[in-house]
Amino acid sequence: MNAALQKAIDALQIHDVCLRTAVASIDDGFEPKYDPEPERLVLQFLHEVTKSAVLELNNDGDTQQLYRVYIELGARWVEPPLEGEGAKSEPDVKAIVRVVMVAEYLMREHPGEAALKEFAIHNASYHVWPYWREYLSSQCLRMNLPKVTLPAVQFAVRRDG
Repeated sequence: MNAALQKAIDALQIHDVCLRTAVASIDDGFEPKYDPEPERLVLQFLHEVTKSAVLELNNDGDTQQLYRVYIELGARWVEPPLEGEGAKSEPDVKAIVRVVMVAEYLMREHPGEAALKEFAIHNASYHVWPYWREYLSSQCLRMNLPKVTLPAVQFAVRRDG
């Protein structure tokens, strides 16, 4: 573990995890409950730390800094594109569940921008992941989609730029 990441771990305390946005839909021509060939569908996932921000709250003269990390997560069921001449190059999306979750941390001290960036990329997903697992599982049940059991831990993809 690098020193910057350890500095952030020492300076931050998990405060909250919440759902910021959510989209769940099924294509009009798709009936997952009655699909005769569910195995033809491919399940694709999205997991990306998209942004972070330091917030300053002022309550009656008492200032508190919060660090927020935004993580986009998703699952979609697609019918792979057909091979051959005239075939579409994009998969046919049959259903999608997509969210943005926010992990919020109390800052005991500001560890520096480099440390916060390392923390967002390498640690915030550990706090968000159990909520995403539960949300996806319950949405699949509500939407009659095939059951999805995610692993206990997943790492975010680094987005440069």
